[in-house]
Amino acid sequence: MEVTREIFRHFPKWMELTFYIVAFSAIGIFLYGFYRRYKKYRRGRDSGRFNNLAGRFSSALKKMATHETISKRDAVAGWGHFLIFWGFIVLLIGTTIIAIDHDFLEAVFGISILKGTFYKWFSLAMDVFGVAFIVGLLMMIFRRAKKPPQLDYARVDLKKGEYDRKGYTVDDKIFAWILLAIGITGFMIEGLRIAVDMPSFEVWSPVGWRLGHWFRGIGFTSDAAFKGTYWVHAVAVMAFIALIPFSKAMHMLVDFLNLMFSDPMSARRLPGVTEEKMKESMGYIKLEDFTWSELMDFDACTKCGRCHVACPARTAGTALSPRDIILDLRTYADEKMGTPELFQQTFSGKQNGKGKEPALAGGIISQDRLWSCTTCMACVEACPVGIDHLNTIVNLRRALVEEGDMEDMLQDTLQNLGDYGNSFGKSDRMRARWTKGLDFKIKDARKQEVEYLWFVGDYASFDARGQEISRKVATILHRAGVDFGILYEAEKNSGNDVRRVGEEGLYEMLAEENIETLNDAKFKTIFTTDPHSLNTIRNEYPDFGGNYTILHYTELIANLIKDGKIPISNKLNKRVTYHDPCYLGRYNGETENPRDIVNALGCDLVEMPRNRSNSFCCGAGGGRIWMDDSHMTERPSENRIKEALSLDGVDVFVVSCPKDYAMFTDAVKTSGNEGKIEVMDIIDLVGEAVGPEEAAVEEA
Repeated sequence: MEVTREIFRHFPKWMELTFYIVAFSAIGIFLYGFYRRYKKYRRGRDSGRFNNLAGRFSSALKKMATHETISKRDAVAGWGHFLIFWGFIVLLIGTTIIAIDHDFLEAVFGISILKGTFYKWFSLAMDVFGVAFIVGLLMMIFRRAKKPPQLDYARVDLKKGEYDRKGYTVDDKIFAWILLAIGITGFMIEGLRIAVDMPSFEVWSPVGWRLGHWFRGIGFTSDAAFKGTYWVHAVAVMAFIALIPFSKAMHMLVDFLNLMFSDPMSARRLPGVTEEKMKESMGYIKLEDFTWSELMDFDACTKCGRCHVACPARTAGTALSPRDIILDLRTYADEKMGTPELFQQTFSGKQNGKGKEPALAGGIISQDRLWSCTTCMACVEACPVGIDHLNTIVNLRRALVEEGDMEDMLQDTLQNLGDYGNSFGKSDRMRARWTKGLDFKIKDARKQEVEYLWFVGDYASFDARGQEISRKVATILHRAGVDFGILYEAEKNSGNDVRRVGEEGLYEMLAEENIETLNDAKFKTIFTTDPHSLNTIRNEYPDFGGNYTILHYTELIANLIKDGKIPISNKLNKRVTYHDPCYLGRYNGETENPRDIVNALGCDLVEMPRNRSNSFCCGAGGGRIWMDDSHMTERPSENRIKEALSLDGVDVFVVSCPKDYAMFTDAVKTSGNEGKIEVMDIIDLVGEAVGPEEAAVEEA
């Protein structure tokens, strides 16, 4: 027998014609659905994401091919999806080759490439990747059956007008089972075809060959069986193609584009408000306010739930789930823009007033969900497909801020920031009062040239606990001979959290005032003890003309220790754990300098399960430190202390952020763990290690 296969084995012409009618109908439905999605994206504002297209394409291709973003948090899901992805890709390529060979090369030119040696290797590849495809699907189906927490949709409250997200799980199940049916019936067709003649060369189709033996053994070799199975397979394939733009399967097309057009500075640098947008509203008040890339974000969500389990606000028992915000906005956008998915329930129809459409912020997405966000970036970092939840949340917050819909305490803090330039409501003349406890004078960088300008920040300047830490930092740097100065009363709050609260106008005012002051000062490098200030000065001030080199103080201290300028005279015998601040580790990728310091001091460092880019938020960011948290079942800071206490023999909890110090010292008390673990800033450890003479600080 010729080494090849018959595509439509014993099919009458009418049956072949019916196949093509069904196939082209499915393709037509797919193209129509895809065009509607495209029209939806076109209704969004411009994103400006078309720079460096070659680099964007290659980066997205690498992420898709290696599955690096999927595997980093969940190895089982990563491997399962990897097998499904590559199985699907190879089967798709193989099916395309068959179509080209049969419908073009053979029909037009009378030639075929699916013969001989090529056909044998082709058959082997299709069987191997077909098995991988089915194994991957079974892994994901069994994983879902175990009901992992990231796939929990139980937090739905229809009385509040939320979406019934049970429809999303229906979509997931249908998606997986259709693909599994396609994979299994594909092998059955192959086995039934081989069973008729058992040609020896079909041993190159190992699965089909064994199935063929089995079918032949039970006498299941009729054309009717082959044709019936073929049509089950064909209808499943065509139904799947037609459903892609109307179901979760859309992510197969959108996710690559979403990775390609994602913002590499996502969350680290929030976009400002254009003058045109400002004429209507500072925040998002209608769907057309979203950019096309943000609308595509909604469709890219695979409902994997990684952001759901990573979110500290959700862990604390608040109403927030980053996943559900994206899904609810997708459902609402689909309803209003005419691109509904088939397997999800619709909005419950809650009205604001008499027949009035609910607002986006405070209606479709409730205020308590938006204000619960700590802007820790855990959702963005965990997302395998590049969704920017944080930008969406901040833009909806901007609408609430504009309407004055916020807690009184937050409103008072914003008023203080506007009036005094700090969140404590203190006179600017008190900003440098913490320096009075020192036995030396810190230079005024406005008047004297310095090598390092210390941007101190609010908590390090006004909070009593932060002031003590600031004096220790100043003393150790002074003893090390570092030439540094501060801005005294001219420094304002950096605005990082003001911007993430949603008060864009106030943020821009603070940023511009700080930039004007910094530009008048004479220095080479900025350093700060506040990771929040580090982030906005490094990543956002350049948009306003403020381009500076800025370090976190742990980098400066680590370098001084390496250079021998901070001599370690007392090796510490402490068993410690270290907490990575969100704005230092996750936002800016700086995780090793603090660990280098701890190790250089002779401490035994024990890592918490959640560390580095996977660190757990203290709960202070995004303005949450200025809001009430009494409604939380367990504060994020308390959850983190509990995690540290689970480590064997650890009695010191090390931090490197003034807000962390405040949050965690409070958490030790409120969680009833006083005496069990001590919160220390990393400079406290340095002070102990260099000896009392060098670290002596006169109390204010």
